[in-house]
Amino acid sequence: MTPKDMLLGLAIIFVWGFNFVVIRWGLDELTPMMLGGLRFVGIAAIGSFFFSFPKTPLKWVILYALTLNFGQFALLFLAMEFGMPAGLASLVLQSQAIFTLLFATLFLKECVRPYQLLSIGVAAIGLAIIGLNNANTTMTALGFAITLAAAASWGLGNIVTKTISKKGYDSNVNLVVWASWIPPIPFFLGAYFIDGADVMWSNLIHINWKAIATLFYLSVAASIIGYGLWNYLMSRYSAGTVAPLTLGVPVVGLTSAALILNEEISSFQWLGIALVLTGLVMNTLGGRWLARRDNQKASKEQ
Repeated sequence: MTPKDMLLGLAIIFVWGFNFVVIRWGLDELTPMMLGGLRFVGIAAIGSFFFSFPKTPLKWVILYALTLNFGQFALLFLAMEFGMPAGLASLVLQSQAIFTLLFATLFLKECVRPYQLLSIGVAAIGLAIIGLNNANTTMTALGFAITLAAAASWGLGNIVTKTISKKGYDSNVNLVVWASWIPPIPFFLGAYFIDGADVMWSNLIHINWKAIATLFYLSVAASIIGYGLWNYLMSRYSAGTVAPLTLGVPVVGLTSAALILNEEISSFQWLGIALVLTGLVMNTLGGRWLARRDNQKASKEQ
């Protein structure tokens, strides 16, 4: 990877990691459902001027929107509203890798390799330690559980994305942008039935510059620019080269939340964090190690 592209990769890590602190700020100004709905209105309204409609059938656009966009973020915003710290949310959400493997086995009939099972086991132990050691922290059991549900929705969305790609349809930033027209519908319906019309109207008429800046960051920086740069790197380098960059997201998320939001994490939770990151590294790099070993073995046999 060239120095310029490495800097772009680092920029993505920072933008996506700091995203969780920004979400926390947004939830101080707007309800979870209104924050989600307005975020995707922003992505769709701005992005549609720059990206064409994807060559993807509408049913797949809807499935993508309901899993990756609505399901993931509705649950994540609710989790943070119900006591999930921003820093830990950035880490626990990465358990989507575990759910993606499980769903790929269940729906796509893909085989799970031994190193993947081991990585799932290590990460699962880490998640259990994080979830069970919340007595002296601000994390709630409900917030933790809903964050896991958000990760599961992300994992299911990954299966939808993979299926779209296998069928030869667009699964790029064009899909990210145009699929964003769909989530505001369930988000605003959720806001109406959960918060009520008066709260919805109050969120709109009393919106301030902090909320607007938050929405701009979530829509433009984290979504349009973030995914645009990510797709650029994926188009130039192998997935094995680019994918490990996401391991830096929870590092930035945990660090920025501790420094800016003064979030506290117990000693046992730090152990759980280390195990989760170890499991994610094993899952990300294990395939590359096996491929390198097989290539070396084949070279020796020749």
